[in-house]
Amino acid sequence: MPRKILLLVGTKKGAFFFESDERRENWKMTGPHLSGWDIYSLFGDGGSGRIWAGTSHYAYGPTLRVSDDFGATWEQLAARPQYPPEKGWELKRIWQLAPHPTERDTLFAGVEEAGLFVTRDRGASWQELSGLTSLRKPDKWFPGNGGLCLHTILIDPKKPQRMFVGISAVGVFRSEDGGETWKSLNRGLPNLATGSDEPESVCCVHKMVFDPKDSNTIYMQYHGGVFKSANGGDDWKPIETGLPGNFGFPMVITNAGDLFIAPLETDEIRMFKNGAAVIYRSRDGGASWTGQTRGLPSEGYFAGVLRDAMAIDPFSPAGVYFGTTMGDIFHTTDAGETWQQLPGRLPRVHTVKTMVVE
Repeated sequence: MPRKILLLVGTKKGAFFFESDERRENWKMTGPHLSGWDIYSLFGDGGSGRIWAGTSHYAYGPTLRVSDDFGATWEQLAARPQYPPEKGWELKRIWQLAPHPTERDTLFAGVEEAGLFVTRDRGASWQELSGLTSLRKPDKWFPGNGGLCLHTILIDPKKPQRMFVGISAVGVFRSEDGGETWKSLNRGLPNLATGSDEPESVCCVHKMVFDPKDSNTIYMQYHGGVFKSANGGDDWKPIETGLPGNFGFPMVITNAGDLFIAPLETDEIRMFKNGAAVIYRSRDGGASWTGQTRGLPSEGYFAGVLRDAMAIDPFSPAGVYFGTTMGDIFHTTDAGETWQQLPGRLPRVHTVKTMVVE
């Protein structure tokens, strides 16, 4: 049977799904699913067909929902990531859902206030990986503009016990033992004025990705910088040649090794410069960057792209998708040489994920 791709889009007011075949030419949209809910995280398990959604609501708070029929119906799980009352930390959002590369029933959740949780029974129960939050000293971890959020989870596909997380506005951490113990990895990153006086806790990472050929090489979009580590995060070096600015949120890398980012004008403005949408691509590991514009709005487009609103096509070496704060979805099948807009104008886009259905 031909493979279908399902593009999962989480927005300020629900989720929207786009379906296409292997050619990626014609798209059918469904939604809104979970209408009225903030959708900050999505994960589609192509093996089981289950779609997971981290949802939140101004009146009802955060929840975790699952659908086993591609969004037609949803179940709110009884269990969810939750801190013990004695810690005094509030669960505000579920920012990221990341599967274990070899254990089908295992899923990790990055949350706000910043912490990492795991389920090993498909969501029936959740446990905090407290080795990470044990590093948090009182009044030393401060939020970025989006909150004190653990938004990025990287699991080494060759060494599943090796994990990396990114926390805004604290920094990068690595575990070599499946999340039991953690090490801070902020050497080479500029400090930000967050209010903390602890030098290891004032780094605002926005997104990280592994190099597909070498998980010891990691790329990062930072709050005012684009960086690369060639030694598993022990040191970071800037890679900004050819960029119009270094502030942005998302970063992805294709299976062919093409890096994509969406630079915004400044920290204060947080929109495409001069109202022209430009996605930047590097084909040499960040040594140089070029702007890709064909098919994107060239004027009057005062929007941005949030940290989890860009994704690659896992079965195409040249496929990339992104959604904007104006609610538009764009995709390329030729590594950014040309872009096409998907149908519909949605609410503010928080997250974009792909799911392949056999």
